[in-house]
Amino acid sequence: MSNSPSAERLLTRRKFLSAGAAGAASLTLSACVSSSGNAPVVEGRVPEPTVTTSSSMYAAVSDAGYDIPAVPFEKINPRYYRQEVADPTGERAGTIVVDTANHFLYLVRGNGRALRYGVGLGRAGFEWAGRAEIRFKQQWPRWFPPSEMIDRQPELEKYRAEYDKANDTWLGGMQPGVANPLGARALYIFQDGKDTLYRVHGSPEWWTIGKSVSSGCVRMINQDVIDLYNRVPDGSPILVTSGIATA
Repeated sequence: MSNSPSAERLLTRRKFLSAGAAGAASLTLSACVSSSGNAPVVEGRVPEPTVTTSSSMYAAVSDAGYDIPAVPFEKINPRYYRQEVADPTGERAGTIVVDTANHFLYLVRGNGRALRYGVGLGRAGFEWAGRAEIRFKQQWPRWFPPSEMIDRQPELEKYRAEYDKANDTWLGGMQPGVANPLGARALYIFQDGKDTLYRVHGSPEWWTIGKSVSSGCVRMINQDVIDLYNRVPDGSPILVTSGIATA
């Protein structure tokens, strides 16, 4: 895998927003952005990856009071199933690597091994590449569609966000749930302390895995994003690139 500047272009999709002094009031909502809120901090090592059978991995599951339906995995190309593989990234253990060319997300295990997940991407593929970090994570996040999306789709008006300055939080949006576009988990990608407005998140639309159909974020099957969420702590490094050669 190349570490050249061309393989690690700086994120360029839109201006980044300060998550520090500027505070939540400066947040611009994007198609896959949810409230930063008070996301829980998860500490500790990356657990040892274990992979079960496809029927077990994608079975129906109850999580935090929400019932996630089983995924008809037989309708998904097996290459996109969660599986342990030889690591093609060369990155250190604990690094998340998004391979946009092949619609894969790797969690590097070390010792030449990685856990690989299939993902869905934006319609034109990712328009950026680079190194960043997962600043924080959230379980069952709310979804705040951007104003321009609401203008195009007036039926989304009921989800328009309103900033509560007194409490430094966003109000409104779509309630968490299995139909929420952010799914069961969201991992928030920051670069140089600034929100990139990109997320790794779950999705109820399992049929989009391996395709480029979303608004730009990294979509995962809900069962897969829960698995990933449980394996990576806040501050985990993430690399987005199209420069990985796979067998």
